[in-house]
Amino acid sequence: MSAKKKIVILSLMVALLAVTAVFNFVLSGNSQKKTDEAVATANYFVQYRTERNESRSEQLLQLDKIIETGEANSEAVTTALNMKLKLTEITEKEMLLERLIKAKGYNDTVVSIGVTSENINVIVKDADFDQNDAVVIYSILSSEAAATPEKVNIIPIS
Repeated sequence: MSAKKKIVILSLMVALLAVTAVFNFVLSGNSQKKTDEAVATANYFVQYRTERNESRSEQLLQLDKIIETGEANSEAVTTALNMKLKLTEITEKEMLLERLIKAKGYNDTVVSIGVTSENINVIVKDADFDQNDAVVIYSILSSEAAATPEKVNIIPIS
């Protein structure tokens, strides 16, 4: 084999190696981006639940202060007790609905029930969310929380 052929073959092999390195870099960059997005989505659900729990705890502490400092049968104490019961019921219902939706095969979900309204917001992690998924989730909300369609907001994220 001549020296010229050897140089051409060696040059082609180096070029092929460079192209392979570029493809490897590009493809690993895309998978890292997808991994980062998955972590961000998972963090969203954790952060939402944490903020919701902290907010509810603060509300309950404020209600406890009203109950402790108020007179036994005053309207403020009665209102605070009723609000505390309502917050407790809402929290339990949200946790139940989240578990039921997860049991239907969804990766993660957050349910938020309005304190002053009857609105129910559901944020669900599902890349292939479609109308059938909405019907499944709505049927759970309707049977467990007596939700009506105009009060339900389902938000899919991937």
